Amino acid sequence: MHAKDILIDAYGRIQEEVHATVEGLGPDDLNARPSTDANSITWLVWHLTRVQDDHIADAFALDQVWLTQDWQKTFGLDLPRHDTGYGHSSTKVAKVRVDSGDLLTGYYDAVHEQTLGALRALAAKDLERIVDDRWDPPVSLGVRLVSVLSDDLQHVGQAAYIRGLLQSR
Repeated sequence: MHAKDILIDAYGRIQEEVHATVEGLGPDDLNARPSTDANSITWLVWHLTRVQDDHIADAFALDQVWLTQDWQKTFGLDLPRHDTGYGHSSTKVAKVRVDSGDLLTGYYDAVHEQTLGALRALAAKDLERIVDDRWDPPVSLGVRLVSVLSDDLQHVGQAAYIRGLLQSR
């Protein structure tokens, strides 16, 4: 098995977990926040998708799906165009709301397709390419891909936990 095959499998698991967490929930549950300063399922899934979209696009010199496929307009959030949710205050978290889980999974699936296309074209040597020299040490493509993977799995796990809390009420 090649590294790209492992990455493709791992990113596929994010997609599975996003769908398992979101499907069957109505807007009240999707947008519910367990406490005033907690994130909602909507915010967590939107954020993990935005981060994946932003970071994969940047690492592979692609355009963000958020912008090129009009997801930014479809979501209609009162946030800057390139906002990924990083550092959001409780007030900004509250702005990220949806009327349907299909919007979240639709956007995630579109980002996932772009991610898979980029991963399928990978050669082993590509993983060593530096994609961000603002860090010490500079960030390679391999490190960036694992970082996004880790971040996304953490956030989808948080969203699944909130789903469990809501369903146990």
